[in-house]
Amino acid sequence: MNTDPAQGAQAPNQFALLRQRRFAPFFWTQFAGAANDNLFKFAFTVMVTYQLSVGWLPPATAGMVIGALFILPFLLLSASSGQLADKFEKTALIRFVKNLEIGIMALAAWAFVGGNVVVLLLCVFLMGVHSTLFGPVKFAYLPQALDERELTGGNGMLEMGTFVAILLGNVVGGLLVAVPGIGHATVAVACLVLALTGRLAAQFIPPAPATDPGLAINWNPVSETWRNLKLARSNIVVFRSMLGISWMWFFGAVFLSNFPAFAKEVLHGNEQVASLLLVLFSIGIGVGSLLCEKLSHRHVEIGLVPLGALGMTVFTVDLYFALQGLPSAAQYTLGSFVSLPGHWRVMADLVLLSLFAGLYSVPMYALIQLRSAPTHRARIIAANNILNALFMIGSALVAGALLESGFSISQIFLFVGVANAVVALYIFLLVPEYLLRFIAWGASRLVYRYVVKGSANIPLQGPAVLAANHVSFVDAILLMAASPRPIRFLMDHRIFRIPVLGWLFRLARCIPIASQKDDPVTYQRAFEEAALVLREGELLGIFPEGGITADGKLQPFRAGVMKILEQAEADQLTVPVIPMALTNLWGSFFSRIEKDGAMTRPFRRGFFSRVGLNIGEAIPSSEVSPQGLQASVGSLLAP
Repeated sequence: MNTDPAQGAQAPNQFALLRQRRFAPFFWTQFAGAANDNLFKFAFTVMVTYQLSVGWLPPATAGMVIGALFILPFLLLSASSGQLADKFEKTALIRFVKNLEIGIMALAAWAFVGGNVVVLLLCVFLMGVHSTLFGPVKFAYLPQALDERELTGGNGMLEMGTFVAILLGNVVGGLLVAVPGIGHATVAVACLVLALTGRLAAQFIPPAPATDPGLAINWNPVSETWRNLKLARSNIVVFRSMLGISWMWFFGAVFLSNFPAFAKEVLHGNEQVASLLLVLFSIGIGVGSLLCEKLSHRHVEIGLVPLGALGMTVFTVDLYFALQGLPSAAQYTLGSFVSLPGHWRVMADLVLLSLFAGLYSVPMYALIQLRSAPTHRARIIAANNILNALFMIGSALVAGALLESGFSISQIFLFVGVANAVVALYIFLLVPEYLLRFIAWGASRLVYRYVVKGSANIPLQGPAVLAANHVSFVDAILLMAASPRPIRFLMDHRIFRIPVLGWLFRLARCIPIASQKDDPVTYQRAFEEAALVLREGELLGIFPEGGITADGKLQPFRAGVMKILEQAEADQLTVPVIPMALTNLWGSFFSRIEKDGAMTRPFRRGFFSRVGLNIGEAIPSSEVSPQGLQASVGSLLAP
């Protein structure tokens, strides 16, 4: 997290980061590198496909060979690159990698001018090495430069910039290499200029200290990769997020690798139509990535992930049906293709499915950065890069097998869309936090107009007790929506009997509690589980009133909070208490009101009624008393 005021105050939005030194030079370094990778690869692919006759590298396989050579270093060297990014100061490592890029591009420039295909293939592999070294340090740098409220926006900007750079690199590379007489020399100059531009931008990146300078490097990629995967598995949410990101790369690779054949065989378009598909896909990813900060209210909001998965499936399936019965022609030009209304639905589906892919991936990257231990963050990201590469290779094998089995390209897209729903459901059932956050996100933005004040007072690490007034049956859901971390709640055991809500609270691993008089076993077990939650460094949510208010007023706080804090003190834990006040919920559908019970009149407050949450500063456990905590919550309720 950024704690250095010299690097600039918290940016008001993701676009303001481009005016701050802690982000802007890094962004342009990444942008130039991604553009260079793709300009070089695409120009080389066009050259060996259309311009040179290389007997041992047929045009039909040239693209696959170049892609495989570029991915190979991710499998061989990611484990080592993750260790280097944790051990050394990150800015110095970035500059070293950019110096390496200049050397590789100088060699590639000579090979482009001389038409030396062997050397250019070597340079493809070396640029894969460059990207492998840069990947872990790239994603590990952001959490050091940005705070939690900036992390989603920063990742969104980076994702958007990367896809724009990929798009520009492919388009410019294809245009430059086709210039008669001077195409190869022009590509050589462009690659060198981009490499020098990236190195110049890297010179202005501020220092980012090593997170584990005493790390002993294990150069065995197999054992280190396995160790990193085991490390990631120790945090189930992080590990499942890694698998989710890798699945997104599988999903995206199926589309990107099939766009040329899709444009030619299904849409009956020329090369310009194929380029249009890439442009639409990149625009969708970019827009979706930028939307994440707005939709998440500047938090790492993994509730967007199920929304993204749903959109990916819906619009992929709709794309399949949009392709049925399209008019065919000998060959559409770009102008004739976009002039037909029947193609507009196809273009809209491509933009929307990729937009939702952006909503799906950005929160997962931010979650991995936030939840991974800083000393191991780069190594976990490196392990994720290996998984990404394996999933991308798997996507090529699966797509190829389906084509050999007689599937059409549109049927392959349908298969991937349905498979996406199955994979997403599997992940969300394994890690209910995604589904819970989605429900909380939906309730706080689609049912209510929810305004949170003081969210920075919720600690990002370590145990804490969150104490709030109890107004409605959805209080816990609204508190979940305001917290960047999961919350385990102590809740009245009777609420678990309510249909749907009871299932939801069991899914959230809420802890049922009863009075000692009514059920001493449940009472004692609740406090034992609460103590375990704090020992594990998690957030514990409590409603000290002991039940939902019957008249809308704050009820006396009970002494259970003191028993929790006494046990924490016995466990030698420092546990702050965060007072929280839910406002304007009384009288809403999920609250009681005078003669009416809760959940009896759906629209008695109209649609999207305004509710709020005011979060106070942490109170040291030594200063907490039931009366004092009640006064703190009461002061937050005051208008």
